[in-house]
Amino acid sequence: QVQLVESGGTLVQSGDSLQLSCKFSGNMADYGNIGWFRQAPGKEREGVSCISIESGATDYKDSVKGRFTVSTDKGTNMVFQQMNNLKPEDTATYYCAPAFDTSCHWYLSPGSNQYISIWGQGTQVTVSS
Repeated sequence: QVQLVESGGTLVQSGDSLQLSCKFSGNMADYGNIGWFRQAPGKEREGVSCISIESGATDYKDSVKGRFTVSTDKGTNMVFQQMNNLKPEDTATYYCAPAFDTSCHWYLSPGSNQYISIWGQGTQVTVSS
């Protein structure tokens, strides 16, 4: 049974940096991609970053490109998201999630969250202006 435990979220000011962590219990190699989703109040959960578990190739939602960096440490089964120059619109609960699909394009497309079957409890990021 795969379990995900996210951590690192907190209250920060606009322009600050923050790193989120996700402990993945299970065999990461069983999946095609892993990355981060976020959900703001009243909005659908959306994919913001994706990394291919095999190749390490990454992709991002346009609004976070150049500011967010996703990475994995396969030795410790950890997934990270470094977030720089945070903006109030980044305020959300952040979740890491694995997917069997190997396409990051799919992972980041609207509605992909409906096909993700494993979620952690999430970690709250609040960015004040």
